[in-house]
Amino acid sequence: MTKEIRRLSVVLLFMFLSLFVATSWIQVVQADTLAQTDHNTRSLMDSYEIQRGSIIAGGSPIVTSVPADDEYQYQRVYSDSPMWSSVTGFFNPALQSSTGIENALNADLSGTGASAFLSEIERIVSGQPQRGFSAELTLDPAAQQAAYEAFGDMEGAAVAIEPSTGRVLAMLSTPGYDANELAVHSASQAEEAYNALDALKPNPLVNAATNEVNPPGSTFKILVAAAAYATGDWNPDSTLPNPARYTLPGSSSQVSNAWGGTCGSGSTVTIAEAIKLSCNIPMAELAVELGSETIFEMAEKFGFNQEHTTPLTVSASSYPRSLDDAQTALTGFGQGQVTATATQVAMISAGLANDGMVMKPRLVDAVIGNDLSTVREYADEEFGRAVEADDADDVTAAMVASVANGAAQGARIDGIDVAGKTGTAENDGDEPYTLWFTGFAPADDPQVAVAVVVDNGGGMGQSGSGDTLAAPIAKRIIEAVLNR
Repeated sequence: MTKEIRRLSVVLLFMFLSLFVATSWIQVVQADTLAQTDHNTRSLMDSYEIQRGSIIAGGSPIVTSVPADDEYQYQRVYSDSPMWSSVTGFFNPALQSSTGIENALNADLSGTGASAFLSEIERIVSGQPQRGFSAELTLDPAAQQAAYEAFGDMEGAAVAIEPSTGRVLAMLSTPGYDANELAVHSASQAEEAYNALDALKPNPLVNAATNEVNPPGSTFKILVAAAAYATGDWNPDSTLPNPARYTLPGSSSQVSNAWGGTCGSGSTVTIAEAIKLSCNIPMAELAVELGSETIFEMAEKFGFNQEHTTPLTVSASSYPRSLDDAQTALTGFGQGQVTATATQVAMISAGLANDGMVMKPRLVDAVIGNDLSTVREYADEEFGRAVEADDADDVTAAMVASVANGAAQGARIDGIDVAGKTGTAENDGDEPYTLWFTGFAPADDPQVAVAVVVDNGGGMGQSGSGDTLAAPIAKRIIEAVLNR
């Protein structure tokens, strides 16, 4: 073989391998992405022939598809939609638009993803109509309904997590919306409904549980306490000065406890007592002693400063790096530059409830085939250890005391020890407070961790509190999960 022929052979071999890699990449790695792109008209038209799979909660479908007399062939139907819409989202073939689980699991639900390849072959061979896969959610209908009913006309969000697994048992954003109005096959009618919702404040199309950040208020005190205990230099009985007013370091600004007085009657106060009574000043002092870097590191261990996928995207909560002492003091009681979603605050309580191990929150248990076989299961995943079990127990003890006879008695449940922490976060100027509660139960064998945030002061301006408005909602959710 001449040198020229050898060179030509090498070039041809390289070209063949390049073609093989490129086609394999397109047909395997990029298959789902290309199938779902809006520009793939053929794939979209093919998908209309497939009856979209159901979305299931508690063993019953909450979203189904029924035959329709138009080019799209099937109509999406949402049951009790305002209660579920923050999670399910909507699907509209006329607008080629989807949100929520409808968007996150579109390839499975539409039967057009790579995992549906064998089903399509079976459909061709048998002549039977193809159906998309169904998605089985982790949500507990009783807990979801309890949250929905407890909120009433108030605005905000609630998230309940099973601490040992990360399974999301409830996720509510209110006000919700009726996804049936956005699923109509008239593009103009759907656009009109969408624009009307999008113009509202708050916007019902935004999932406040995952994508709205607020100052977490005093709920953040439990993370600061955990950071202190983790250093080994502090414990629940460690004391801090107990003035009625505290001047922020390097500033003339002062902060006070919510009631304007001292945290108890002594000249000093323990960390455990400060958590129980929800005192701002000792927690501000503790934050300065710890320094922003220590709190920053603990915040990241609980999930701050990064997005999470449930598979819905959870916006990053924020604890900035290198805060000065004055700003660090403010974060000691959840003000200043610290912000959090309801999902993130629920992760803090769930991590403490799970002996310091934070689990990744997830909304889906399984994707189910047409024959009820499991196509794909979603496993529990550890996010990481935030604190040791002993430190988590120390924080828990103060939270139990807070519900039993402290600042969070609105979450008390007869016969059950509830660990909880309220928060009443200030906003700019005369804006209404943001009201919080987070906690878990039973304290000695946690089955559910909850975070509730009530926006716009619950309609009470600056006179409402986390204990009077947010804690009772959390109580209802906990009771529903525990069948109380």
